[in-house]
Amino acid sequence: MKPFLILIITFILSLAAYKIFTGAGNTAVAGCIAMAVMLLFTGIAHFAKPKEMEHMLPPVVPARIFLILVTGIFEIAAAIGLMIPQTRMLTGWSLIVFFLLILPANIYAAVAPKTKTDFTGQGLKYLWFRVPLQLFFIIWVYIFAVAS
Repeated sequence: MKPFLILIITFILSLAAYKIFTGAGNTAVAGCIAMAVMLLFTGIAHFAKPKEMEHMLPPVVPARIFLILVTGIFEIAAAIGLMIPQTRMLTGWSLIVFFLLILPANIYAAVAPKTKTDFTGQGLKYLWFRVPLQLFFIIWVYIFAVAS
């Protein structure tokens, strides 16, 4: 839920700030700023809570912590890429592929039995919320980074 709130609140604030400082609203820029801020937030979380995120991956996946850290690096790099007009479209397509690739981890986390976690996080409802949220992120990136 936090990434979603960060995305929406940052979008509204960015759009308002852009309008105040330039006199015109730019939804594409505001959308990319919002996604970049959200990606920074989630990317940093990969380094702050890798053990918690490890449970989102099936045990058969090798080097789970390493993959979590690599995806954190990717999310931070993508946040930067969205802010550079020349790399925005390529970053957008890369994010769409990334979101599709990590969708199975979100589905696994929602349906797999939780034997190694104590549910101190946001719980099963949040894990199920992540699945449509991933699809929402794909649409968001397409609209604001690829199609704009």
